[in-house]
Order: sequence, then C-alpha cells, then structure tokens
Amino acid sequence: METLRALLALADGTTIEGEGIGAPGRAVGEVVFNTSMTGYVEALTDPSYKGQILLFTYPLIGNYATPPHGESTGIRAEGTIVRESCRVPSHWESNRGLDAWLRSENIPGMAGVDTRALVRRIRSHGVIPGVLEVGRKTPRPEALREEARRFDLGGVDWVPRVATRETIRHTVEKPRYRVVLIDCGVKMNMVRELNGLGAEVIQVPPTLEAKEIMALEPHGVVVSNGPGDPAVCAYAHRTIRGLAEQRLPLFGICLGHQLLALAMGGKTYKLKFGHRGSNQPVKDLETGRVFITSQNHGYAVDPRSLESTGLRVTKVNANDGTVEGMGHTELPLSSVQYHPEAAPGPRDSRFLFGEFLRLIETTRGKR
Repeated sequence: METLRALLALADGTTIEGEGIGAPGRAVGEVVFNTSMTGYVEALTDPSYKGQILLFTYPLIGNYATPPHGESTGIRAEGTIVRESCRVPSHWESNRGLDAWLRSENIPGMAGVDTRALVRRIRSHGVIPGVLEVGRKTPRPEALREEARRFDLGGVDWVPRVATRETIRHTVEKPRYRVVLIDCGVKMNMVRELNGLGAEVIQVPPTLEAKEIMALEPHGVVVSNGPGDPAVCAYAHRTIRGLAEQRLPLFGICLGHQLLALAMGGKTYKLKFGHRGSNQPVKDLETGRVFITSQNHGYAVDPRSLESTGLRVTKVNANDGTVEGMGHTELPLSSVQYHPEAAPGPRDSRFLFGEFLRLIETTRGKR
C-alpha cells in the first residue's frame, strides 16, 4: 500500500506533520478533541461532528476495527487525528480496519503525532480552525494556514447537511406513544431507545413548521442533537415556539437543548474548547445526584439569559458549572445538554426517555 504523508495546518500558524491514513485529500474544520477511551465508531458517525476534525485523546484507535453499525449512515467528521492507528484489529463483528473505513468514505486522517501536545494547545487557546491535507507528498503549509484562518464554524448552518430531507417512520408493534423527532443531525440510538419503550418515532426535517408537525398528531416532540451554532437555526426556533404554544411535551437533547433555550428567549455562547467525551459529571440540582454522562457540544446556554423566559436550570456540569439541563415553570418542556442515549458512553441517564414518556402520559387530554 502506498505511503501517504499528512500535514495539519492550524489558524494560529502551527503546522504538524504525520503519517497519512484514510483517503488522500483535504479536510477543513475546527480541530476538537474527544476524551472517550472507546466508541470511536459512534463518535466518527455522530452528525454533531460535521464541520470538525476529530482528534482522539486515547492513544490507540482502530483496535476493534469498524463493526457494521454507527450513529448515522456514515462518517460525519471532516477528518480525524490519532496517535496510533491499529493495523491488526480484532473484533468478531469487524469487516474492515480504520484505514480502510476512512478510505471507503473518502475521509482523510492523520496518525503518528503527539496528540497530547495538540490537546494541550487546544485546552490553552481554545478550539482552533485547521486544515488537514493527506497525499503522497508533504504539502506546502502556507496556503493551508491561510485557508484555516478563513474558516468559521459559526458562519455556516450545518444542520441541513446532516438532517433528513424526508419524513421517516420508525414503527413498533402496538405503539403506546407517537413521538415526532425533529432531526437536526440525530444519533440513531435516540430512535432505538424510544422504540424500545414502545414509542413510534416519526423523524422529520428540521425545517418542518409547527403546524405540519401538529398535523402528524404527536403525543410529544424530541428535538435532536446536531452540529454548529444554534443561533443560526432561526427556522427551528420558530417551530419550537409554535409547538410550545400548543403545550405539547417537548424534550431537547444537546443542540435541541440550546434551540429550546433560544426559542423561549434565552441566549447561547461558544465554549472555549467544548465538552466531548464519555466522562462528564452532571449534578441534578433537584436531587443532588451526580451522573456520569456522554457529551459532544461546543456551545452552552447562558443561565443569566433565562430570566423572564419561564425556563429554569435543573442540572449543571460539576466541572465548570455550565448549564446541563432545563425545565419550565408552566409548560411541559425539558432539556439536557448531554446525551442520555449515550452511544458511546455510560447509560446513567437513559431513564430520561422514560421520564419524557411519563410526562406525555400526564399531559394527555390537558391540552
């Protein structure tokens, strides 16, 4: 197999050379890191990584190769960076290695670099736009650095690039609930969790209006995770406001949590380097319990902006105090910044799907 070279050029002027893996080509995006020790298949297929180059802090990636499942139809990250790409993977479900998987989806990657040093740079300076070039020769860095400086994740609406464009029904035998899932870049384990609890899930595009969603006669609505800046998704803000006015039970997850806050009059802001991994502690302010959660987000809700919105903070990150959950004083609305469906990660919070369905039960007939 041909030897590929890789060069990562960052907007701050840093350049790093390494071994090329995956497909020859160029990836442009924010360079972000994930601290999970397992779950690289789920992470790479998570639509929330659209527009980003995913760096794994765990030193060996690809050791159990690529089982034939993920959180979407393919790799969503623009590119990936690893310390070591395993050449001899082992897993009973595996059908190909990491390098072959990346090549099959035309995704460039980089290995053989000091990922710890790169993570320390991001932690110190914040997420940095970068350009990853993979080819037979080491490319010239000047043009790549300039391209990295021009990149702005927040200047693009990434949601339509990963969301469904048609309505999809995920049926179960004798469904007890009908839940509309507003797909902003959904991880499919959300659908599996809801199906497993007896809910028919109707996956719809994020641009669907409130009246069109109400025509589907849902018992409740889930607003999914997704990529990018929630402030640019004005169409979703309008839809959520319209559904809230109908007193329909709403549950926002990750980007959906941020969109719910914006729809009700709150504000969001960009985090320095985000929370991405399977080991983030979240404290429930009502019970005092702490849960270990799976997270992947670069924006957060400003708690000061929630005054006079009816929203209240119910959960906070035990590390930095950022908002991790909200409820409403009058309406059947709730949200979490983290991922109760996990995939990958701990399943401490999967009970939240059951709580949402119980909320549906208590509000039936009251609207």
